[in-house]
Amino acid sequence: MFSKTLFEFGPYNICLWNIIILIIIILGSTILRRLIHKYLKQFLSQANIRVEGQRITWLRLLSQSVYFLAFYIAIISFKINNPTISFDDFLSFNFLKSRYFSLKFYNLLVIIAIYFGARMLLNVTKLYISKRFKEKNDTNQGSEYVYTQLAKYIITLFAFFTCLKALNIEIAILLTGSAALLVGLGLGLQDVFKDMFSGIILLFEGNIKVGDIIEISNSGTTEPIVAKILKINVRTTQIETRDGNVLIIPNNKLTQEHIENWSHGSELTRFKINVMVAYGTDTELVARLLKQAALSHPKVKKDKSVDVRLSNFGENGMDIELLFWADQSWDINFYKSDIRLEIDKLFREYKIVIPFPQRDIRIINQI
Repeated sequence: MFSKTLFEFGPYNICLWNIIILIIIILGSTILRRLIHKYLKQFLSQANIRVEGQRITWLRLLSQSVYFLAFYIAIISFKINNPTISFDDFLSFNFLKSRYFSLKFYNLLVIIAIYFGARMLLNVTKLYISKRFKEKNDTNQGSEYVYTQLAKYIITLFAFFTCLKALNIEIAILLTGSAALLVGLGLGLQDVFKDMFSGIILLFEGNIKVGDIIEISNSGTTEPIVAKILKINVRTTQIETRDGNVLIIPNNKLTQEHIENWSHGSELTRFKINVMVAYGTDTELVARLLKQAALSHPKVKKDKSVDVRLSNFGENGMDIELLFWADQSWDINFYKSDIRLEIDKLFREYKIVIPFPQRDIRIINQI
């Protein structure tokens, strides 16, 4: 009963014994992997060896290698009721075959090995890049992210072409045969390719990096957006606004819009607060109080001049500008709010009126 063939797996006839043994191998390998991982960590901890970085990568590799051994034992176990079939026969078996294409178990195993090899190489590359950047004091998180992303794209592309080679697919023939399809896709996905090229430009130029604070003008149609760069992908970029909202925007917006990068150049910037006072108000007193309000804030640079100027004679009062210097900051709007509150306090103390629009209405009685 247990030796009766239930189904075929490649060249092997699978019986109930094979399934039972396979379940035992899977459970045993899972338990063995966890035990190896646990005892290795305990050993390293007792030996006062810090388990981090590259050691974690090799520890995971060692513990996960149990699965490769379990896979090999599982295939060998199929020989219980298939004594004449070897492991090489299993690898060379065509489980997917057509007129133009065939896929052997060997090709499938190679693809799986390439996938895990690419992931391993990427992890080791990330560790190497992180280690090199930690050794330098003049680098930042954004530069490290750029190099990591470029390494990711290069390794992924190399793994893809290696898989095609393992499947005996000629890249030149593939590109030639799909030329018309690629042209159609190119026309239909113009915006997608535009965003992808913009992403590559952002990564290579480095004008905008992860962690930078930028101001997007939106072509002047709406109020500018001040946001922090969280992640730059091939096609999109994740930004976080001051409200804590995470937005996903296309990369071409960052290459075509007017972008002010607060994290580049001088951190010191002049800011402006507009105030309106009633006609007839002592402008010298107003100027003194505005300077006092600005200088009372700890974030305002005291070694830079604080200026007050009359910008215009408005319809309802005199438009006055308060100009002060401060560091470009994520919280600059809170600083301005603190200064405005201080201005309101001083104006009420000195009886200075901030006018509001007024209209005179005359009703003419023609009766």
